[in-house]
Amino acid sequence: MRMVVALVQPTKVKAVQEALARIGVDRMTVCDALGYGQQMGSSTGSTVKGSSPAGGQLHRKVALEIAVNEDFLEKTVDTIARVARTGSEGMVGDGKIFVLPIEETIRLSDTVRGPEAVS
Repeated sequence: MRMVVALVQPTKVKAVQEALARIGVDRMTVCDALGYGQQMGSSTGSTVKGSSPAGGQLHRKVALEIAVNEDFLEKTVDTIARVARTGSEGMVGDGKIFVLPIEETIRLSDTVRGPEAVS
């Protein structure tokens, strides 16, 4: 089991959600996020008034958290990478995808554990 955490532009969330649903990934957690990276204070995307520790503007992103079993991992990552990009080549500030291991999953409603608890 893996946790896919994707930081994407707010304008791309709906398209990513729809594309993931088409491949059978229909569960995710969505969180507002602020941050800065390579783009620093440039004006690509939405910014928030205030400074980052490095002096650049904080940029608005959306964090998508998606737990997947191994058989969905590559198609989930590939779908996000394709749909969340700006234009055909992508741009600095489009976001990042992180893939993390999940040691255990427990579904609270019936305490099922393991890969079955992800679905």
